[in-house]
Amino acid sequence: MRQTTGMGDVRDERRKGIEPMGWSDFHRRRATMERALTAARHTEGNRIPFDRIAGAREDFGTEEGLLLALQHRWWQILTGHLRAEVAGPEDADTVPGDDSTECEDHVDAVSRAWRAAVRRHPALHAVVSANVERFPSLRRAHDAELRMLALVSGLAEPHEPDDEVVGVGATLVALFHERALAEASDPGSCPSAEPVAQWLRRLAPTA
Repeated sequence: MRQTTGMGDVRDERRKGIEPMGWSDFHRRRATMERALTAARHTEGNRIPFDRIAGAREDFGTEEGLLLALQHRWWQILTGHLRAEVAGPEDADTVPGDDSTECEDHVDAVSRAWRAAVRRHPALHAVVSANVERFPSLRRAHDAELRMLALVSGLAEPHEPDDEVVGVGATLVALFHERALAEASDPGSCPSAEPVAQWLRRLAPTA
């Protein structure tokens, strides 16, 4: 999947004989992704009608390529929100995991970041989530996201087995969904009505 590049990346790609993506390509692909998200709202299960999306095959080749681009866009949005709240994924090694108060603070921060990303980009999140099991590449990308959330929240350590860390991330996201649904059903409810300590106790059998 090609991505926009910085100046250092452009020089590296040119040395390798790869033509970097220009801004016109970037904006064209972004417009195609927006058309795909709009179309998916009107389909069962948030499936993208790939062959009916103008530019989809030219820009992404396959439906898998388009979904990977959407997943990458979601990753960028989510990590941006995480950096605004707490350490980014590249800082996961420094996230505290032993002190319960610090850990709770990190879970709260990750919760705020995740819910803000979903709230501001509901269609993107819905499509990425609905299609994650359709291709192994999407499943791997999703597992990487779950691993990142578990590490940044401080509920897992980088040296732990990947499947266990991914499991913690999956449980965490399920709890985020639960809280989001509760708030949607009762808009006046306080987002922090349930102490994070209760969340951590729920995670204990998984972590």
